[in-house]
Amino acid sequence: MSPRPDVNPALRQLLALSGPKRLVAVAGPPGAGKSTFAASLACALQKTGHSAVVVPMDGFHLDNRVLEANGLLNRKGAPETFDGMGFVHLVERIASGEHVVYPIFDRDRDMSISGAAELSPDTDFVIFEGNYLLCDVAPWDRLLPFWRFSIFLDPGPDTIGRRLLSRWKDQGLSETEARRRRDENDMPNALFVSAHSVSSDLAVHDQRTNRL
Repeated sequence: MSPRPDVNPALRQLLALSGPKRLVAVAGPPGAGKSTFAASLACALQKTGHSAVVVPMDGFHLDNRVLEANGLLNRKGAPETFDGMGFVHLVERIASGEHVVYPIFDRDRDMSISGAAELSPDTDFVIFEGNYLLCDVAPWDRLLPFWRFSIFLDPGPDTIGRRLLSRWKDQGLSETEARRRRDENDMPNALFVSAHSVSSDLAVHDQRTNRL
């Protein structure tokens, strides 16, 4: 079992924020541990008496049929394989105080489920997690003004490579196929995230946190 991430440095800074709904970005390359970190941070906020919900970007994966029709199935997870503007519009609606429903990604079935979750407008902290939340290219750059606080996770290429290989093998792929998926798709996506992400408020490396 992976160690629970140390979210205390992020927690302290989030609790110091004032105002109504606080939108937080947890970004980083695939395999960085974003989902685990975001869930742990939300749990820690809830223990302080605040409402906190995690909204994953992965719900905006394009369907495999759409990807296949456009020759993108083997690049699933790349920026162009998401409904980026759909995600931007969701963030805009949440920031404006609307009650929203949104899709989530079912990894076991490898598909997005529409209308699978909802968010109340009186939620204190909304924690978004995804690869491209801090990217400086369209349409992702339209998200940057919404973040009250941003966190970038990057445990390094060796750790990411091991995690991604294990992820594919856990889904039943052979060693050879798992390595191919990782090396031909996931690692190029990871390089893109590292090259195009703006500076965050907090950087996290291997459970150790450092203020940028």
